[in-house]
Amino acid sequence: MSAVEIVPFGTTRTGEPVERAVLRNGAGSEVAVLSLGAVLQEIRVPDRSGTLADVVLGFDELLPYETVSPYFGAIVGRYANRIADARFTLDGQEHVLDRNDPHGTVHGGSSGFHSRVWTMTALPEPAIGVRLELTSPHGDNGFPGEVTVQVDYELASAADVLDIRFSGTTDRPTVLNLTGHTYFNLRGEGSGTALDHHLTVDADEYLPVDESLVPVGASAAVAGTPFDLRAPSSLGDRVRHGHPQITLGQGIDHNFVLRPGPALRRAARLADPGSGRSLEVWTTEPGIDVYTGNFLDGSLVGKSGRTYRQGDAIALEPEHFTDSPNRPGFPSTVLRPGREYRSRTQYRFGVDPSTGDRGSGT
Repeated sequence: MSAVEIVPFGTTRTGEPVERAVLRNGAGSEVAVLSLGAVLQEIRVPDRSGTLADVVLGFDELLPYETVSPYFGAIVGRYANRIADARFTLDGQEHVLDRNDPHGTVHGGSSGFHSRVWTMTALPEPAIGVRLELTSPHGDNGFPGEVTVQVDYELASAADVLDIRFSGTTDRPTVLNLTGHTYFNLRGEGSGTALDHHLTVDADEYLPVDESLVPVGASAAVAGTPFDLRAPSSLGDRVRHGHPQITLGQGIDHNFVLRPGPALRRAARLADPGSGRSLEVWTTEPGIDVYTGNFLDGSLVGKSGRTYRQGDAIALEPEHFTDSPNRPGFPSTVLRPGREYRSRTQYRFGVDPSTGDRGSGT
């Protein structure tokens, strides 16, 4: 069977055809990608006994991705995370954006990149991967400039490593901040809580937020808080902590400031002691957003036929920081004509031989 297989996956409510690509490597693992939203629909990797399981939340059918999905597996943009009050000023001109949240714009607006059908083609052999392309017109959800973006998903031939490469160009000054919004449960989607997973985040600081989940100002030290994930930590211990920031987010929903280092460096490690599966997230981005599935409420039925409830998955989203277009002190997300947006993320899956990371207390 071909290492890359692209087949039809139905049509959207407006009649656009959607495709599904399946990537298979020599290690026996599989990754499925949809052209709607550039969604990572499935990632099947082995546990310590060699048994494969799908470790990402999502749906078997197309319609829920259009109607009820909380960005399961999607590429979100033009601006990942939040822009306060749905507006920003660039070069002296204010841009008013689509407001899809009471407090502003989330993940690019109500018809962001997650809701678009991308063009999908197989990468040239021997690569095991696909390229997805999308053009966003000037004024799209209020953002300036015509922007063309590409996302490559490439599965390593002999290891369980998924390489995700982003690029983008514009015809006038704009802002761009892309990330993948994949929800992980390393025991397997639909298997219940992921709060017994152990998480390490390579960050000494995080961004405290207000009630709108927008940063209140400068970063703060993680030391002495439930956000200190510098050693492997049980997530259940952290999200049940009475810290005011945990209460605001109903769990963790915060940007972490990654330490400086090589362009591609480790941001986080997630491990499931039960199955032995582990995931390292490597990135070129300055931060990573950690989201503990706080708003999963049991109303969604996933691929397993089981409901998804609060804490049933963890999203690890490498990105620039929330509301950067309105924060001169944050790393810039401005993209100008003649420059190219570049970003890279790797998901490196592995297996711990015994009980995975040992959790630390709070």
